[in-house]
Amino acid sequence: RMQNHNDAVKDDEAVKVEEWGNCSVENVQSFQEEAARVPYVGDKEPLSSLAAEYQAGSPILLEKIKILDNQYIAIRRTRGDGNCFFRSFMFSYLEHILESQDGAEVDRIKVNVEKCRKTLQSLGYTDFTFEDFFALFLEQLDDILLGSDESISYEELVYRSRDQSVSDYSLLLLFCKISVEPMGEESDHIHITAFSDALGVAIRVVYLDHSSCDSGGVTVNHHDFVPVGTNEKQEEASAPFITCCIVQAITISSTPSHLVRYKNT
Repeated sequence: RMQNHNDAVKDDEAVKVEEWGNCSVENVQSFQEEAARVPYVGDKEPLSSLAAEYQAGSPILLEKIKILDNQYIAIRRTRGDGNCFFRSFMFSYLEHILESQDGAEVDRIKVNVEKCRKTLQSLGYTDFTFEDFFALFLEQLDDILLGSDESISYEELVYRSRDQSVSDYSLLLLFCKISVEPMGEESDHIHITAFSDALGVAIRVVYLDHSSCDSGGVTVNHHDFVPVGTNEKQEEASAPFITCCIVQAITISSTPSHLVRYKNT
């Protein structure tokens, strides 16, 4: 199934490359302006809003949205500026901590962040090149735990996530652990694997694309990124399991983007 999905993604990417090659500078600017109108992190929306956008599009996509509607209660859009996956991940993780108030998970992630810091130092990076990024991320972690004068509300978390300086600084932390060379894999796959391993957080990526099963049926492909060394019991007990969705482009005017998804309970 994943092979069929990968082939479909490659076909979509080939189409997108050809379409982009035929685009004028004005068209590219128009797409960028369109993306800029979307907040870095949007409000929660029902999946019916996504279905409405594709009502005149591919029947396969509409069928997949119906399947997802039975699994998830809402979506949250992120700006398609190249950092959409990373921003989706960061907001989902912080939102999870804010809702669960899981102090043990915060302590665990701080240990991993400190390991990232030491890794950078051992690679010869000077502290001033990354210290502010670490400090800002750790500040967000502390602020989403209740019980201190600096504790923030859910609304404040959303507000901060829409502030480019906070959003992008937090995103840059995610790059700190990554020092990888592509070796026959899609870059997204390498980066997500690195994030999962570095932070010790399981990630599920759901693909809303044109692919179908060999039998002709419709299923929604997903891929789980589980930190290296995690056994089945640890995976089941793992606190956060961040879910993001990649919406593949149908046309050049509908660029790939990522959504935060909220699972039915």
